[in-house]
Amino acid sequence: MTAGPARPGDGSALVLLSGGQDSATCLAWALERFEHVETLGFDYGQTHRVELECRAALRAGMASSRLGPDHTLHVPTLAEIGGSSLTGAPHRPAASGGKPRDDGLPDSFVPGRNLVFLTFAAALAARRGIRHLVGGMCETDYSGYPDCRDDTLKSLQATINLGMNTRIVLHTPLMWRDKAATWRLAEALGGAALVELIRAESHSCYQGDRTPRAWGAGCAACPACDLRARGWAAYAAGHER
Repeated sequence: MTAGPARPGDGSALVLLSGGQDSATCLAWALERFEHVETLGFDYGQTHRVELECRAALRAGMASSRLGPDHTLHVPTLAEIGGSSLTGAPHRPAASGGKPRDDGLPDSFVPGRNLVFLTFAAALAARRGIRHLVGGMCETDYSGYPDCRDDTLKSLQATINLGMNTRIVLHTPLMWRDKAATWRLAEALGGAALVELIRAESHSCYQGDRTPRAWGAGCAACPACDLRARGWAAYAAGHER
């Protein structure tokens, strides 16, 4: 992680870049809007850790004079707490029409993950002199995680700024877009080349499977692959009309 301030003020942004489709699209969105953009990834013991390895290719494919340093923070505590199929707990297939957990949440939900990520991101942004955070959270077409909801993130922004005496702004450009609309946004930002970069190099599969598919790479069976495949199909169908 690079120490010292970046370029203070409204011209700088820190993008939470996981290596997935949504965060990659957010990086392209930020590069179009801010003069200086840095990226941040989290190693939290996720079973699909291959997503971290995809970040370099995405950054290289979007390289520009605006793209600054990349950072990685290690948060092993989330895996130590456990309880999620994304941190090693057994996956429990949902019954037909039902949810796999008693509380109605998917078994891939990692309690506190986005709350921790954004708090650490805000701390890093404050240290770097960056005011804007950009994340790919979405409640339009998502896995049902409560920490992806717009109300949650607005509340968290207020809490962070009160607790850190900052004026950080959290941007979620995908909040009201489904996966097909996210592909269309990528096309609007960078044309077919950006769409292909994200399709080929980003990773969404919860199983860490890199088997090539028409919509990218994955196991084609987990909820993340299902969302991505359906979104790609809807996007491609729009091009065929």
